[in-house]
Amino acid sequence: MSGYIGIKQTKGWKATISVAMSNYIEAGSIVAGAGGLSLWVEYLHLNDIEIGLLGAVSANAFGAAIGALLGGYLCDKYGRKFIYTYDLLVYMLGMLFIICSINFPMLLTGYIITGLAVGAGVPASWTYIAEEAPHTKRAAHTGTAQLAWSLGPVAALLLSVLLAPLGLLGSRLIFAHLFVIAFITWYIRRGLVESSIWKEEKAKQEALRAIGQHSNTSLRELFSKKVNRRALLLLLGVYLFWNLTAGAMGFFMPYIYETVGGLSASTANLLQAVLWIFTVLSTYFVFMRLGDKKSRRAIYAVSAIMGIVAWVLLVYAKMTIPVLLLFVFLWGCSAGFGAQAFYGLWASELFPTKYRARAQGFMFFVARVAVGIWSIVMPTIISKLGFSVAGNMMIIFLIIAAVVGIVGAPRTQGKTLQEIERERYGSEENGELYASTSSLEETM
Repeated sequence: MSGYIGIKQTKGWKATISVAMSNYIEAGSIVAGAGGLSLWVEYLHLNDIEIGLLGAVSANAFGAAIGALLGGYLCDKYGRKFIYTYDLLVYMLGMLFIICSINFPMLLTGYIITGLAVGAGVPASWTYIAEEAPHTKRAAHTGTAQLAWSLGPVAALLLSVLLAPLGLLGSRLIFAHLFVIAFITWYIRRGLVESSIWKEEKAKQEALRAIGQHSNTSLRELFSKKVNRRALLLLLGVYLFWNLTAGAMGFFMPYIYETVGGLSASTANLLQAVLWIFTVLSTYFVFMRLGDKKSRRAIYAVSAIMGIVAWVLLVYAKMTIPVLLLFVFLWGCSAGFGAQAFYGLWASELFPTKYRARAQGFMFFVARVAVGIWSIVMPTIISKLGFSVAGNMMIIFLIIAAVVGIVGAPRTQGKTLQEIERERYGSEENGELYASTSSLEETM
């Protein structure tokens, strides 16, 4: 407790909100980068290769992917609080590079640093929130991360509209607002206590080693066990395929509104802001309020169907204002209580504590790499083959995510993480994961 002298401890909902802000910062960074890209291109006279590099290393693609792998490993090895002690300090350093950039190397360095920091923080946030949440309110607490993820783009898009007359200075100010939010969040997080479940697991592993029993905590076990492979197929089937559509939307949707729908840049940004507002509302009123009480499979199914209908409408109906508003309503609402929200919940429930964060880091890595590759080829598909081809591919991705999630939705509602872990791993571990109570008591 000495480490907390002079620092008020952050617990309960305050802790959940402070940790969930990783998602605000991630989504805000993606939208801020996309919204100001044309201004930086004009200011620094960037070529296609340099533009591609910025997109590749950003918080939306490979930078965050690599950060998630590193963050997941560090989170399991040194504790959940370890990530929150340092990740936002790294993030703020990256923000300073971007805010003060006067050349491409500075801007690229800033994008790399922020991408890595964002990636490290996101799987840690889902893990910590789920481990510290009451088991009867786990969806409500993990939904806070989804809520923050939705609020980030709303703020960035509205700021983009308000600060548009300032040009590049407006873009710098949007990144500056993320720096301020990161500092406030870091300050509040100083009082976070370590995850109690992680501490118990660490003590158990030490006790096993003391009596000569070795417990495998390597990531290799993630792929060697059938129960893990099934969870990976479920979660990647849900998150990866949904994210191929949602991730591309985060970067290219204003571009689609403008080039296909004929909207102005300001109208496109306002439309996206409205979409994210619907996501915020549905996250709170559906996922957070009902996710612990009603059938999760049913909630997921409604969201998946709404998302598919939204994209069918966008692809096959003319992009008039009424059609676009209906699309914004359907997709915005579905995104609030759909694949990403359930992914954050299920990914924390379906893996054991000893590599829970690393499993999430791996899956986040795979999903972000896939989005990065799809984001590279998508503009070419739209320009060469037409929007309808790209749109139909988006619909196929959503159908796959819908089928996988509806069929494979786990029955974990109302159970503690320890209960879920015993149900899934107790019979397979043959005493490795759960040593006999008497042996542990002798060593503790």
